[in-house]
Amino acid sequence: MTVSRRQMLALMAGAFAPPVRAYEFPPMLRGDVALFTERICTRHGLDEGKVRELLLEAQVLPGVLRAIATPGTAKPWHVFRANYLSKPRIDGGVAFWRDNAPLLVQARETFGVPEELIVAIVGVETVYGRTTGSYRVLDALFTLGFEGQNRAAYFQSELEELMLLARDGIVDPRTVKGSYAGAMGWPQFMPSSLRRYGVDFDADGRVDLWSSPADIIGSVANYFRQFGWQSGADVVLRATVREPSEAASLVSLGVKPAAGRQQFDAKGVTTERPLKDGELASLLLYEGENEAEYWAGLDNFYAITRYNRSQNYALAVWQLARALSEARSRASW
Repeated sequence: MTVSRRQMLALMAGAFAPPVRAYEFPPMLRGDVALFTERICTRHGLDEGKVRELLLEAQVLPGVLRAIATPGTAKPWHVFRANYLSKPRIDGGVAFWRDNAPLLVQARETFGVPEELIVAIVGVETVYGRTTGSYRVLDALFTLGFEGQNRAAYFQSELEELMLLARDGIVDPRTVKGSYAGAMGWPQFMPSSLRRYGVDFDADGRVDLWSSPADIIGSVANYFRQFGWQSGADVVLRATVREPSEAASLVSLGVKPAAGRQQFDAKGVTTERPLKDGELASLLLYEGENEAEYWAGLDNFYAITRYNRSQNYALAVWQLARALSEARSRASW
């Protein structure tokens, strides 16, 4: 077959012509994310274009999935306790208390929550603001909400709350960083907690859990008031068990106080002071370095577990609070 000069020129022109661009469709959200976007935008009247743009930027972080699978609170009690009741953490707490004493008194008088508990929470969560987290919260919540194996609905709801914080101008979801679970600021509030319990304690028109000691302190105190902290009431009592197998049924009831004095007596459990009439407690088993420890958790202990569900966490917070109170008393002499 022969090719004419005209055909040859046409072929050459085609070879050097700019390629015809295919029509570029806008990037698409995967199906479950698209449904989530539609649902929250309809519910709250959010700008679907802005939400869609943010979620298209979200990245799945394998490190988040690894971290959530092995939380630090899962360590044996004696290891966990040694980490959180260290001398640097106690010294740092005494300094934080000294620097913010008037605000802590104001919070106690306003919310009925003791200074040492507020300081201990900030100490356990972020070592007084030193370690507030390195994961972008948008990515962490997206990963756990759409790739996680457990509590996906919960993390999707927190992602929804993050979108509401963005709408209200409280955080910038493109830049705000936090823990692998999406907790933020010195007290490590989840987005829902920031929206519900965050307090503008310095009255500057915004809640700032990163650089306002007043807001940090007031928000922690408000959180505990909302979850039933009882001013002046006991938190935990040392317990002695006659026979571990006999007391196992009380331990199995969990951290929410559900057993009274008669049930404790029937199972051979005694506490450092007798439970009062109508007072309920949980029986808590801890793995000591050499032997098991038993504690009776009261309503205030349960309030601490509403901040973090781990019973290791709750007891460490309260023991740190007591250590801080004692250290501050010594320092004042």
